[in-house]
Amino acid sequence: MDATPVYAIDPAALKDTVAAALGDKAKRVDLALGEVTVTVTPANYLAAAQILRDAPGCQFEQLLDLCGLDYSDYGNGGWEGSRYCVASHLLSVSLNQRVRLKVFASDDDMPVVDSINGVWNSANWFEREAFDLYGIVFEGHEDLRRILTDYGFIGHPFRKDFPVSGQVEMQYDAERKRVIYQPVSIEPREITPRIIREDHYGGIK
Repeated sequence: MDATPVYAIDPAALKDTVAAALGDKAKRVDLALGEVTVTVTPANYLAAAQILRDAPGCQFEQLLDLCGLDYSDYGNGGWEGSRYCVASHLLSVSLNQRVRLKVFASDDDMPVVDSINGVWNSANWFEREAFDLYGIVFEGHEDLRRILTDYGFIGHPFRKDFPVSGQVEMQYDAERKRVIYQPVSIEPREITPRIIREDHYGGIK
């Protein structure tokens, strides 16, 4: 039985179409596991998003997801590129095809990329999540504020260097009759090192 996956749109043809539509706006266009990934520079991010939405053969009308990524520990610290990335997943209902759009912020200390909320309004909450959890600033977003953590929360909990136990904890103070913040009282856990077993361990091939 042939196990080759069947795609509505040939991924290789989609890669060529997307690359032709974007031209020099694309830093690279990759095909892996039947999925097309476009990487652009921050300067071309907004223009590339508009092309992917409007160009014939692309027509990605919907943004399904947008998330932040922290590459600081990628490959066990072997990553040499920019630390923060924004990845968006786009869908063309008209042509039944998908693409992933990635952009790396140029400044690790203050990661900033353009907001694409004006291209796909579904980016609104997704960009707020990425700002809240990773500290990525989306320039041009009209309401960029935290969405998951508390108003007084300090730091960005999905960053790789954020402590697992957090930095503060809150509890109800009966005397003050309100919730208060205090330094976290949980002792740091000793992390068990990752164990790499030898080949064919336990007779498993």
